[in-house]
Amino acid sequence: MSQYNQIKAKHPDALLLFRVGDFYETFGEDAIKAAKALGIVLTRRANGSASHIELAGFPHHSMDTYLPRLIKAGYRVAICDQLEDPKMTKTIVKRGVTEMVSPGVTVMNGILDDQSSNYLAAVYFHPQKMGAAFLDISTGEFKVAEDSPAIIQKLIGSFNPSEILFPKSQGIDFEKMGMHFKRSSSMEDWNFDTDHAEEMLIRQFQVVSLQGMGLQDMQNGIRTAGACLEYLKDSRQGEMPHISRVQKIQVQDFLYMDRFTQRNLELVQKLHEDSRTLFEIVNQTVTPMGARLLKSWILFPLKQVKSIQERLDLVEYFISSKAWTPKLVKFLESIGDLERLLSRMALFKTSPREIWTLERSAQAIQDIQALFLENADPALDAIRFKFLPLALLNERIRKTLDPDAPSLLHKGHVIARGYDASLDELREIAFGGKDYLLDLQKREQERTGIGSLKISFNSVFGYYFEVTHAHTDKIPSDWIRKQTLVNAERYISEELKEYEEKILGAEDKISIIESRLYREFQESLLEFLKPLQENAGLIAYLDVLTNFGKLAERNQYCKPVIQKGNRLKITEGRHPVIEQTLPLGEKYIANDMELDPNKEQILMITGPNMAGKSAILRQTALMVIMAQIGSFVPASKMELGLVDKLFTRVGASDNLSSGQSTFMVEMIETASILNNLSEGSLILLDEIGRGTSTYDGISIAWSIAEYLHNHKLRPKTLFATHYHELNEMEKDFPRIRNYSISVRDKGDRVLFLRKLIRGGSEHSFGIQVARMAGIPQEVVNKAKALLQKMEVGRSPWTHPDQNGGNDRLDRSSLAADPQVPYWAELGKEIQDLDLDRITPMEALMVLSSLKKKIIN
Repeated sequence: MSQYNQIKAKHPDALLLFRVGDFYETFGEDAIKAAKALGIVLTRRANGSASHIELAGFPHHSMDTYLPRLIKAGYRVAICDQLEDPKMTKTIVKRGVTEMVSPGVTVMNGILDDQSSNYLAAVYFHPQKMGAAFLDISTGEFKVAEDSPAIIQKLIGSFNPSEILFPKSQGIDFEKMGMHFKRSSSMEDWNFDTDHAEEMLIRQFQVVSLQGMGLQDMQNGIRTAGACLEYLKDSRQGEMPHISRVQKIQVQDFLYMDRFTQRNLELVQKLHEDSRTLFEIVNQTVTPMGARLLKSWILFPLKQVKSIQERLDLVEYFISSKAWTPKLVKFLESIGDLERLLSRMALFKTSPREIWTLERSAQAIQDIQALFLENADPALDAIRFKFLPLALLNERIRKTLDPDAPSLLHKGHVIARGYDASLDELREIAFGGKDYLLDLQKREQERTGIGSLKISFNSVFGYYFEVTHAHTDKIPSDWIRKQTLVNAERYISEELKEYEEKILGAEDKISIIESRLYREFQESLLEFLKPLQENAGLIAYLDVLTNFGKLAERNQYCKPVIQKGNRLKITEGRHPVIEQTLPLGEKYIANDMELDPNKEQILMITGPNMAGKSAILRQTALMVIMAQIGSFVPASKMELGLVDKLFTRVGASDNLSSGQSTFMVEMIETASILNNLSEGSLILLDEIGRGTSTYDGISIAWSIAEYLHNHKLRPKTLFATHYHELNEMEKDFPRIRNYSISVRDKGDRVLFLRKLIRGGSEHSFGIQVARMAGIPQEVVNKAKALLQKMEVGRSPWTHPDQNGGNDRLDRSSLAADPQVPYWAELGKEIQDLDLDRITPMEALMVLSSLKKKIIN
């Protein structure tokens, strides 16, 4: 326990797995945590004369089962192993921490999600230029950014790191971010020192300076990149040659989406358990690398016409090449998760069987390369010559590894026969001894005349001759008795003893030689690391684009036309997610859409709940994203001027944990939109203002629509609302157009036609929708009576129903500005009234006069 306490004191923030014989044990608070996370028994053991300590453990061979569960629970785990053979010491076995594993620092298959990257992030706070780094040790991906706090926060939301690091002195700043992670860790400030960070990066990438990487002016970004490498160093992962470069994140190259937009559109994360994300719908990739790349593309759509067009053209080519593309896809299907396999290879954690997976993947890449060379179409030139040769790699693997190599090194028969002469000789001794023993047994039978004599083996005595008591008089004098049984005697001879020693020695030597040769073999494979990584990137790229081709063919998607300007025109557009989740046989109702900053800048869309307003907003956004990642889109035609910023304010969700109501969340998200507009923005607003009273809501919605219309940048906007009063805006604002979702009124029922048509809606059909939703008839009848009462006169309540009824504001009152002289004059007239002296008759006369002035 003294040894345990010394090691635990060096790693107070980690859960320590302490190797004791054949078990990994945890003690004290660690044992309580481990027992709860793993569902194992928590016991106690004596710890001195008058105290006890909690204890929980599991067999060492179950590490691959239990460690992933601890990491998924959010713990950082220190693995403490025995550093010497217990047989070789008479004192306490020397122990030490050999590895630190945490949610953001792991390459274990049981922990990682094949379709998601696993980032370790670090942040450094600064009011203007905040730094951030994102490192995935399982693939070697390393990115760094330096930008405003808002941009960095958006990047953190997109990368969704498993673990995040920050300087200890900036703990308050980290709390203010309001981001929640499975695990966050503070580090001593010196880990974020610029000079130290530069030194770490220069050493990792073996360069003279960071200028060639474009990082020289990113002081805060450098701080975070260095902190990530320092954290990995502390994790005892060893050398990490697969982390061979760091990329600067050029935020301006990608379509901007804030975290609200990414969440509201359910791009890669669900809002509800029964919903489906865009990623789930469009992901039919056949390799894990392709799936991860696709997810990254969805979160970071492009803004460069050339790059988007290259992707679209290749997708079109793959669709048209009916005979060639299926062969390519078949080869892609046979490729394993190269990126993560290479990371384990670089860390010397690959099993022999995984090396054969590498060989099969490398062979498939060579087949793809040959396929490209056979097809001389110029459309493939951009990819054809980027593949790097791997024939030598496969030759080395086949020459070195046994074709039937096991998954674990200690099981033996890893190195191929003929690779090492001394190993082959020892194997012949250790495993080819059966013939020798049969020959010896036959010779001794002939020499002694004991026909029933046999040679056997057990772990206690080794090899021995067994003779029944009936033949004990024939035992040679040079045999040595080892054991007497009821019916037999067991003996050994000098020849049998020498052979046994040779066999046992050979087995030990075989294990040592195979371990050495396998390590040397792994080291020799590192020279292929760079070309393998480059080829893995190309495979992921091809996987995503062929995936787009399959989607387009299967779902009748069209190739979007990228054009200059900011116009957006969609013909027969469909929602890519909803149309894939409709009941069998039901067809999605397609809709046309056109947005033009010079003509139809803002579409005011009205209609009842459940009619499909939100679906039209979302499908427009999702089609823009699909087009700008290089995918075909669910429409018969789409013309798109590139969108540089996409904003959404859809849905209503309280943030009660931080004390924010639905309306506050709505206003915060809307404020983010209004403060970050651009000329190429696309804005989707759904039910703005419904979180407050009707008059407040209408006023806010009207003001926001007017602000967007009059803004010099003229952002394209889809504005879905229940407030029919907003239809009046079309009369006064030339670039606002009224649209509605068509319905058919059938008395107590309403039929939703899902079609977007020109002109505003005058009814909300709220009572009919309530009835269809299953509201008790008694409640529906009462609502009808109240609606009739409100349609006759003014509602008796301070807050009328949100769906409008007859309780609407006159557009002149909404457009009125209290700053103009006319309204100021009326206000002054009212303010000058002496209420203490005026008679009731005079008050009526004044009121009548004011009414006439307002009406006229």
